[in-house]
Amino acid sequence: MASIDSLSTLVSVAAILVSLSVLALLSVKLLSTGKLRGKIKKKYHPVGGTVFHLLFHFNKLHHFMTDLASKYKTYRLLTPFRNEIYTSDPANVEHMLKTNFDNYGKGLHNYRILGDLLGDGIFTVDGEKWRQQRKVSSYEFSTKVLRDFSSIVFQKNVAKLAKIISEAAASNQIMDIQDLFMKSTLDSIFKVAFGVELDSMCGSSEEGTQFSNAFDNSSAITLLRYVDVFWRIKKALNIGAEAELKKNIKVIDDFVYKLIRNKVKQMDKLPDDDSLAKKEDILSRFLQVSETDPKYLRDIILNFIIAGKDTTAATLSWFIYMMCKHPDIQEKVAQEIKDATNIKEGTDVDEFAARIRDEALEKMQYLHAALTETLRLYPAVPADAKICFSDDTWPDGFSVRKGDMVAYLPYAMGRMKFIWGDDAEEFRPERWLDQNGIFQPESPFKFTAFQAGPRICLGKEFAYRQMKIFSTVLLGFFVFKLCDDKKAVNYRTMINLHIDGGLHVHAFCRLGG
Repeated sequence: MASIDSLSTLVSVAAILVSLSVLALLSVKLLSTGKLRGKIKKKYHPVGGTVFHLLFHFNKLHHFMTDLASKYKTYRLLTPFRNEIYTSDPANVEHMLKTNFDNYGKGLHNYRILGDLLGDGIFTVDGEKWRQQRKVSSYEFSTKVLRDFSSIVFQKNVAKLAKIISEAAASNQIMDIQDLFMKSTLDSIFKVAFGVELDSMCGSSEEGTQFSNAFDNSSAITLLRYVDVFWRIKKALNIGAEAELKKNIKVIDDFVYKLIRNKVKQMDKLPDDDSLAKKEDILSRFLQVSETDPKYLRDIILNFIIAGKDTTAATLSWFIYMMCKHPDIQEKVAQEIKDATNIKEGTDVDEFAARIRDEALEKMQYLHAALTETLRLYPAVPADAKICFSDDTWPDGFSVRKGDMVAYLPYAMGRMKFIWGDDAEEFRPERWLDQNGIFQPESPFKFTAFQAGPRICLGKEFAYRQMKIFSTVLLGFFVFKLCDDKKAVNYRTMINLHIDGGLHVHAFCRLGG
């Protein structure tokens, strides 16, 4: 094993030296050509560094990119193959995601990086494949059947979670709340999207735990490909992170193909007139309206999982972290929950969760603001990359070239003073409320946590409902405190913004139950 790691390191070092030389030669050539011709008319964004800076700062990648965004708003990073342009300017974001939408897509570059994990799913494709999945998904998320079904699933799973937390609170145990959220949201997405009881939260599904771990590791390694320009060499040699990715994807595939086989068998046994059962979950819908190629269904499933598990679980984890860091806000949210639900001492958690209705959730404007403020500072997807399909000029007056990778930066944008004011880095839910305490949304090109334009997140309301149901039960019944408030809490650099090493907290019962 040591020899393989050594070979991987030698390959990387050699490739870095070669690529740095290429970059230097390209820079000299471009400068000299420009001087000789004297015809440079277009202007390009300032250079903030090279892709090797991203590799060097990988563990604190979003800090590094935020610092550059504070300095430049929009900047270029040089790579051996293309420019990479990163923007935190809402006008540029609107141009990419709406005004000139057709000129920016995932492209071959993103597809090659993401494809081993996510295949031909909605987050990796353009054109007809994207439109077809978007159409079916859009229909699903708009149906009352899915809304009602998902609410029941969320209520049942948060009640299970509350019982686990209650046991930990009674014995004064430290718990990793992020791990519990990940298991609970995985259970929820499997039931809502695929009609399957995974029950990973209670530890009865070892397969589910292995799948979840493999999926998280694959996400981290996949993101590493964006900054490791030598990943193709490592993949060809099956060494280092690429060898690890291959093993993890094997675990993922075995699990998902088993799920598909079981689902097809289950649907075949249903009578033809049982249309409600066949449309209750998202996978059943896809099996009815699209091709049943297992690989295609596998890709759809994994894209739904990354959208439905990681995003809400990560956001809820950062939300609890913010509640622990700001106990006054935690109490304010808890009081609003009490007022909206009329929760009382001795309330049974199963009964309380089952009684949560949309009318009560609508009253919780401060909770909605606190969750949104969490997403502003800790967006589930911290960076989103596209490819420019033809030469273009952005609203800031700078040009981008065909083939450039362009990305907007939700994590950095949430910390920009020119967007949010001098208190941009402060957690302040009140910024989202009007003078009457009513939630006021911002432009999706300024608050980019859910994308915008034609690719705006279809599951936005779905996610808010899940997060509000979970928050209502957990903050209605418990007080949360960090087990070590002096320990630094950082993110793990991966596709979604997980807390590195989990979030370890104590819970104290607010109510009996």
